Parts: sequence; C-alpha cells; structure tokens
Amino acid sequence: MKIINKKNIFFLLSVIITSFSVLFGCQKNTQPVSKTQIILGTSCTIKLYDNISDETFEKVFNRLKEIEDKMSINKDKSEVIDINSAAGKDYVKVSDDTFEVIKKGIYYSSLYNKFDITIGPLVKLWNISFDNAVNARIPEDKEIKDRLPLVDYNKVLLNESESKIMLKEKGMMIDLGGIAKGYAADEAVRILKERGVQHAIVNLGGNVMTLGGRPDGSSWTIGVQHPFDDRGNYVGTVRVSDKTVVTSGIYERYIKVNDKIYHHILDKNTGYPVDNELLSVTIITDKSIDGDGLSKIFALGVEKGMELIKTLKGVDAIFITKDNKIYISPSLKGNFQLTDNSFKLIE
Repeated sequence: MKIINKKNIFFLLSVIITSFSVLFGCQKNTQPVSKTQIILGTSCTIKLYDNISDETFEKVFNRLKEIEDKMSINKDKSEVIDINSAAGKDYVKVSDDTFEVIKKGIYYSSLYNKFDITIGPLVKLWNISFDNAVNARIPEDKEIKDRLPLVDYNKVLLNESESKIMLKEKGMMIDLGGIAKGYAADEAVRILKERGVQHAIVNLGGNVMTLGGRPDGSSWTIGVQHPFDDRGNYVGTVRVSDKTVVTSGIYERYIKVNDKIYHHILDKNTGYPVDNELLSVTIITDKSIDGDGLSKIFALGVEKGMELIKTLKGVDAIFITKDNKIYISPSLKGNFQLTDNSFKLIE
C-alpha cells in the first residue's frame, strides 16, 4: 500500500507573486517579507508588504496556535477533545472561538447536507487526514457501518447562553478539520488589519486569504493547482483582492492500494471516499471560514454543486473534473484565465 500525505506543503493553491520594489511612506524600496510555521497540521505562511515587524508575525502565529490548541483532535487535549470525551454524558463549556466555529459548521452541515462536523468517527477510522498517515488503512465494511449512525450534526446540542456544547450519543466525535483553518485565516487577517497592514497574503496550507490588493493597486493573481501535477503547476489563474481562495481536492491526501486511490474527503452517507466526476473544487468568497465550509460541495458533483453556488451571494466556484474539464460560476467569466491547454474551459 502506497501512502501519500501532502498535508504539510502548499499543494492546493500557490500564490503567483512577482517581486518588486514599493514605496511605503518613509520606507523606500521595501520588499515583502514572509515567515512560515507549521500550525494546524500544515504550513502556515504570512507574507507582509507593509508595516512589517516581528511583533506582527508573532501575534498572528500565536493566534493560530491558540486556535489549534482549542480545536484540534490530534493533540493530547483541546476543547473539542473534551466535547468528544463527554459525548452522550454532559455539556462542555467552550471558548467563544470554538462555539462560533462549531455553530458555523452546523450551518454548513445543514446547508447542503454533505459537510458534517460530526464526521470524526469515520475520519479516525480511515486515518488518512492525520500526520501519522502510515497508520491509514481501508477499514472493514462492518467497521464503517457501525460508525455511520454516529455521524449526524443534528445531534450536536448547543447551549448558547452558557457557551456549552454536548454530543447527544456516546461515540460521536466533532472534527473541525474542514472549517477551523478558514476561521484561523480570517483571524490572521483581522490581526493584520488591526496593526495597520494593508497588503498581505495569508496562506494556511492552501487556504489563501488576500488582504487588500497588491501595493501597486492591481489585484493579486492566484494560481489554481494542477491536480496530481508538481506543486506550482497551474491549470489557470484568478485575480482577487480582499478575497479568499480555498480548494478541496482528492489529490491532497490519500492512500493508494492496487492503483486505486482512497482520498480523505469522505461521504457521510456511505462512509467511503466520495466517488464522483470531480478532482477538485475551488471556492472564492470574502471569508475563509465560508470558503472552507463551502468547498465540501465537492461531494455534490458539478451539476448540483453549481446549482448551490448560483444561489449564494458573493460566492464563486471552479470545478475541475476527471476528464480535464473546468467549469466556472458565471461571474468568474472574464476573470479565470486558463493556462493549461490540456484542460478545456466550459462556459
């Protein structure tokens, strides 16, 4: 069995940025400065173009670590682990951060019923998404069927007045891996704004958040990763300012057995990896937490996924299929630029 785990590299998206000199007030010829740390199980890079200081980087990275400490299920202790440990027994008081993300997760779970924050029992069973991917395996059918009843966001009980959360049945598990990174990206940008930064790129393992536009007034150019190709090879680009670009794809983390790929995006109804015509879905919107929550429309496929996107204000999507076709939402026409002629743009 071949194990592939590309979680800790910038695989989904790369930011195409040409170095240039810019005048920032009294700071002449200031070049962008970037720093990277491994947080939230992935490479987190902050690139600043103005008001650059070590203190700003430190504040952002500390905030990301704080979110990880509260919401990870891959550490010794966290608020989410406490909720899971008390499943079927009692409510657990959590921070405003964790309560907000879980509440948002329930919203997206209800919006299209494919994203589900209680997918934890299945995620742990497959183990594809964890850093210890050497333990990933194809579970027995009975193991999967035994855990399917535990996946139901309707059984997450919220006590808003006291910021308490309870899972209704023993064995249930919340997993915020599909949405916490987006919340963290939004928090990073919030801190940068508070510190006067006007031009920056936040890249949390492929969750790209842009602050403002480029210092010269133009938009950022974001490259959409070519599925299964080397990092930095793109199928196309989009131009954005003050937007997030988030991708979910079957090529990010997977195991390969007898030439068959089992990826990490699980179908909550079957317990197996989603099997449809898609390689990836990229969401472009204002908030990264929304991009994260919506990127799992991957499970809906092109037709139903596009139908949903068209009902949402301020949201665009790029669907890449296994037969090398690219479908874009209507308002992306004129913005998305195809750069790989082996793919066909369907408008």
